[in-house]
Amino acid sequence: MTQNFDFLVFSHLRWDFVFQRPQHLLSRFARSNRVIFIEEPVHDDGPSRWEYRDAAPNVIVCRPHTAIESPGFSSAQLRAIAGIMDQLVRDLHLESYVAWFYTPMALPLASSLTPKAVVYDCMDELSAFLGAPPELIERERELLKLADLVFTGGPSLYRAKQHRHPNVHCFPSSVDADHYAQARPGVNHEAEDQRHLPQPRIGYFGVIDERLDYDLIRRIATARPEWRIAMVGPVVKVSPAMLPQLPNIHYFGQRSYAQLPSYIAGWDVCMLPFARNPSTQFISPTKTLEYMAAERMIVSTPIRDVAEPYGGVVFLGDTHEEFIAACETALNVKPAERASRVRAMRGLLSRTSWDNTAARMLKLIETAIAKTERLQEGVFIPAAAHAEAKPSRSVLSAPWRAPLSEAQGD
Repeated sequence: MTQNFDFLVFSHLRWDFVFQRPQHLLSRFARSNRVIFIEEPVHDDGPSRWEYRDAAPNVIVCRPHTAIESPGFSSAQLRAIAGIMDQLVRDLHLESYVAWFYTPMALPLASSLTPKAVVYDCMDELSAFLGAPPELIERERELLKLADLVFTGGPSLYRAKQHRHPNVHCFPSSVDADHYAQARPGVNHEAEDQRHLPQPRIGYFGVIDERLDYDLIRRIATARPEWRIAMVGPVVKVSPAMLPQLPNIHYFGQRSYAQLPSYIAGWDVCMLPFARNPSTQFISPTKTLEYMAAERMIVSTPIRDVAEPYGGVVFLGDTHEEFIAACETALNVKPAERASRVRAMRGLLSRTSWDNTAARMLKLIETAIAKTERLQEGVFIPAAAHAEAKPSRSVLSAPWRAPLSEAQGD
């Protein structure tokens, strides 16, 4: 039976950004537990304050407004937000809750909190991303000391974190298969602003940032001017000047989660044109399974969390020439091979769903809370059980309870 507690979530991603792992998981937790989602602050002259809004059923997005201009959870921002954390607790009647972190940078904000458990959902290796703050690595080290549970967004991240905490669980990003099944051939009408494009079409949706190989995209467009390349998603952290501009490359900007199937519906091949650099070493793209649910042929560079689990289903191309050749093969795949790959896709999809992932996570959280409560009551737990769940109350000490300036390393 689901315990009565809230999720207090600290995120570096905004709720209205690309609909991905946080939104999938938290909207499912919200069916039984209230979710309070704290975003990064925005600049606003005047006293620090909270902006609250209902973003989804049982999901409250909390956006701090401060007079500080530095971005993200910087030291100055943390000091300003810390001063209004008690107000949030009062306003939202927070009593029984789990602290859930997507970014270690927000850790000092929990210095005045008393969560039932601390969860770190490590969906990316943020320290490898462009513009990562230098203190992030140390902040993550502290979070790993304090967390009761650590979840990772893929097998590569799991291998990187499994020896740094006694209770790490690999939960690769899953899929809402029914949503993307709307993009299967003959099922859905395609997006109006894409219909005029000649075919064949090679498509990508997702964040357009430093993780993509822009030389590869330019090379594809140059080598095959008869192909149309559709790029759907927001441009983040890279200058638009970096984006290849050719007549057969089309940028559509960010589209809502509801709209995505209508774009895929018009694509012949879906691609994952990721660069091979530190920012992609540990990524496990959610869109791999989403492309599969649309039953499109998929071409990817051989990033580890695509090549290892899905190498028999996804066409792989390491060099630019090999990637273009793989796209050519995918476009001209024989009916028998297409049917075989689609069967394999359906088999993979049958073994995962966001509903199942969220339910398994929730069970682990409830188990961790129960063990912590029994420890507090002085109930004996075998040593093996201690390795499965760190008692959060016993570790909420020095770095957690330290004054904010000390926890920031100032």
